[in-house]
Amino acid sequence: MSINEVFMPALSSTMTEGKIVSWVKSPGDKVEKGETVVVVESDKADMDVETFYEGYLAHIIVAAGETAPVGAAIAYIAETEAEIPTAKSLANPGGTAASSAPSPVPVAAPALVAPVTTSQNGSNHQPGRVVVSPRARKLAKELKVDLNTLKGSGPYGRIVAEDIEVAVGKVPPVTTSVVTPAPVTAPVTAPAPVVTPVPTQVVTSSVPGQVVPFTTLQNAVIRGMVASLSAPVFRVSYTISTDGLDKLYKQIKSKGVTMTALLAKAVAVTLQKHPILNASYSDQGVVNHSDINISVAVAMDDGGLITPVLQNADAIDIYSLSRNWKSLVERARTKQLQPAEYNSGTFTLSNLGMFGVDTFDAILPPGQGSILAIGASRPQVVATADGLFAVRQQMQVTITCDHRIIYGADAAGFLQDLAKLIETNPQSLTM
Repeated sequence: MSINEVFMPALSSTMTEGKIVSWVKSPGDKVEKGETVVVVESDKADMDVETFYEGYLAHIIVAAGETAPVGAAIAYIAETEAEIPTAKSLANPGGTAASSAPSPVPVAAPALVAPVTTSQNGSNHQPGRVVVSPRARKLAKELKVDLNTLKGSGPYGRIVAEDIEVAVGKVPPVTTSVVTPAPVTAPVTAPAPVVTPVPTQVVTSSVPGQVVPFTTLQNAVIRGMVASLSAPVFRVSYTISTDGLDKLYKQIKSKGVTMTALLAKAVAVTLQKHPILNASYSDQGVVNHSDINISVAVAMDDGGLITPVLQNADAIDIYSLSRNWKSLVERARTKQLQPAEYNSGTFTLSNLGMFGVDTFDAILPPGQGSILAIGASRPQVVATADGLFAVRQQMQVTITCDHRIIYGADAAGFLQDLAKLIETNPQSLTM
């Protein structure tokens, strides 16, 4: 006989609580190994949680819409139907079954999430095991695709729905490099965002006299922004002429290239010469990141902010980068991003220029050393080197830096080289 606990999994390295979005299974339902049991909302994404055990969902401890700390029991799974009443009695503090029940065995979190300690959630990834998302498994069955012939593009090699679509030729392959979370050698001092309870129905409109609770995502942003205030920062502004960049954008826009991708590419290439701007602070010293992953701030329709990450932006061609960005934004809007796609950034862009904003200061994200605020590009009358006047398209950019590891000369040198690239050699961004 065996009764196992389902624990709240850690879906990202910063997650401390999770909200139950929905239970896929109901009490009394049979569950198979690898089957999705519950959908959990972390700070920025909804994730399917699978079980590596067979049995019956005997009792739900944490109902849909409620939250629980990482590692807390959220349900019981009984090995046989006969054990269901015993499992239910475990939820009763006055029951005696708990003393005679065997040690609970956790239901593991899906392999797509960052590693968590075995004491909390069991092993997330077993070598040699083909890990498939529920949506991908269903799509593969419909399209008659052999999963054993595919190589997954998700974290830890997980097969996702897009892999199935690529296999049957529905969509072109996406070349974004997936960053597998590595063991952290230096702790990040900023407190992690904490997930707090959110009502099942989110009210997004403003009603006079009504207090609208924050969404999970909004609470994550609040925690992160408050934590960032502990870092001493400074800001440096620079004016960049964008005539050449605007001309290039008009030439290649029809090929699917976005201005966001162009700016991210320009920043990433410049960071190659200024790695300290791509670094972050820790109590042990400067954390020099091996990859250049550009986070780009995106406002969500229901409130809050998320930063999809263009991984290895310096090494990927502008056309693939643009396709990747379009995919990231679409999935961010529907809360389908994987953790590595929003928490692996090493440098952030915040662009309010599309709203006509001339200049602004951005708040430093926790765990990063720099963020670049980009204003609108506008026609300006400027004096040329030969003493004449001309009209140039110019934009104001302001970089916010962690002064514990980055100094004024570092930021100025970065902005100077970024301006030089955009003004004199924007065509190099397509190479």
